[in-house]
Amino acid sequence: MIPISKPLIGDAEKNAVMEVLDSGMLAQGPRTALFEDRFAATCGTKHAIATSCGTTALHIALLAHDIGKGDEVITTPFTFQASINSILFVGAKPIFVDIEEETFNINPDLIESAITPRVKAIMPVHLYGHMCNMDAIIDIAQRHDLFVIEDAAQAIGAAFNSRCAGSFGSGCFSLYATKNVMSGEGGMITTDDEAVAQRCKMLRNHGMQRRYYHEMLGYNFRMTDLHAAIGLVQMERLEEFTARRQANAAYLNSEIRNLITPKVHSGYKHVWHQYTVRMPGKPKDGLARDAAVKQLNEAGVGTGIFYPIPAHKHGYLRDYGVEAVSLPVTEQVANEVFSLPVHPQLSQEDLETIVTEVNRL
Repeated sequence: MIPISKPLIGDAEKNAVMEVLDSGMLAQGPRTALFEDRFAATCGTKHAIATSCGTTALHIALLAHDIGKGDEVITTPFTFQASINSILFVGAKPIFVDIEEETFNINPDLIESAITPRVKAIMPVHLYGHMCNMDAIIDIAQRHDLFVIEDAAQAIGAAFNSRCAGSFGSGCFSLYATKNVMSGEGGMITTDDEAVAQRCKMLRNHGMQRRYYHEMLGYNFRMTDLHAAIGLVQMERLEEFTARRQANAAYLNSEIRNLITPKVHSGYKHVWHQYTVRMPGKPKDGLARDAAVKQLNEAGVGTGIFYPIPAHKHGYLRDYGVEAVSLPVTEQVANEVFSLPVHPQLSQEDLETIVTEVNRL
């Protein structure tokens, strides 16, 4: 089986972990601080704050912007559910806006009409490694005095008009094992706002700036130096990993004949966390897509469906006062998409096998 994803762990990562173990400093410490500095430099921001995972990064970022009970956050319905759950965690309510069909990202043309007096922030999600139209989103946010919290979980290294993901508002990244840069588990918040950075640091560490002096209600959302050590090594290879993903995606785009392949708009740097195709067919209930996935898996090509159920369709949201809505583009795309392997460890033989089996569908 050619896996849909495969963490690239070499001797450098193993040695880095052993160095931390030998040091005896396992919790948040000097490796974490160094990782934060490197991450901020990569994203072009003044600050980066490491957390235990991407979900806690989103949670903390929302709290650091004073978003809470009674507030609303505009976001996309086509995302991993952590984006939505983080909004619910702080007592706020997600307001869903439909997506662009080509990029799978939130449609900025629909955002303004969704703004209510309770909306306090926009949370764009840079899905699969392709950034949202941040010029349009920032323009709307500034005109309506809204915060922008970027869910950049899948977009480390991505850029829009040469500006990096996570540098437009407060950025939130995931360092989960399958991400383009991983630390096994972990998250990162990027920001240029000193006050937001300080609040994030306290919120992740029991509300403390100084040990045992608690200034606010906080959490244990810290990153360990073990995870940071892995992340530091991975950051050294970000450009290499990204170049491989881009080359693999270019090959797949050039050779796949019978599916709708992903497009990269001018001015965008796509980092290909996922290579996601569409298989339109009738009936529009996912059956054609599911049959294709089954055939590919049986032929030894790993696949993933990200995401078969749009975020707004999960019934538990009604318990939190989130009304049912109809979002036709999202609902159509969710029945058509599936992802193919694009990770850096694919060989040319793997790529040729993927293309051969896809073109047999």
